[in-house]
Amino acid sequence: MKTIGLIGGMSWESSREYYRYLNEMVKEKLGEPHSCSCILYSLDFAEIKELQHRGSWQQLAAKMVEAARKLEQAGAGLILICANTMHKLAPEVEKSLQVPLVHIADAAAAEIKNLKLNRVGLLGTRFTMEEDFYRKRLEKKHGMEIIVPEKAEREEIHSIIYQELISGIIKKSSRNKLLRIIEDLPEVEGVILGCTELPLLLEEDDLEIPLFDTMKLHAGQAVKLALKQDAAQAWDY
Repeated sequence: MKTIGLIGGMSWESSREYYRYLNEMVKEKLGEPHSCSCILYSLDFAEIKELQHRGSWQQLAAKMVEAARKLEQAGAGLILICANTMHKLAPEVEKSLQVPLVHIADAAAAEIKNLKLNRVGLLGTRFTMEEDFYRKRLEKKHGMEIIVPEKAEREEIHSIIYQELISGIIKKSSRNKLLRIIEDLPEVEGVILGCTELPLLLEEDDLEIPLFDTMKLHAGQAVKLALKQDAAQAWDY
């Protein structure tokens, strides 16, 4: 089993869920008492949030590269950035490493393709929904049609994430807002939860169409790669 390196703390609420998923998936694959070999480098999200909203992406890139290199030096055989938005800096991180960086959008795309879907909605932070680094990867690399909510709805989602979910605040009213926003998306075949905090609020059973939990799919892809040399069959997450 390769050791999985996690760049976490963005927020720690979702990093905790990453850790749980990784261990549950390894146990399911290998049986008791197996658990995941992993290393977590957890950042202070207050600093990350401030730099994001200030637009200081070069400073953020330096922090991410430093974290990734330390994980690699500590023995990680592959690296995960435990946040969708921070994949804006995935190219810089990837260039700094000798080991693979598992991209969260690719993990989501693999499951969407598995279900033979094409037109999907994307919810996430304002950065993820509005900038090119995430949507264009899905569109250009994977040939998908990505639909995002209207501007006012994007602001609502962004506020729910940064004012509530990163602090573990779960509100039924916010859940209902997200469901309403999803209902307004025109003719989508599924919805990507493109923020690792959103699965804290929405579950697969909440919708009649597929809901893609990027955190779970990302963790599943990492486990598949970590166990690849030992696996007798494909990992099905």
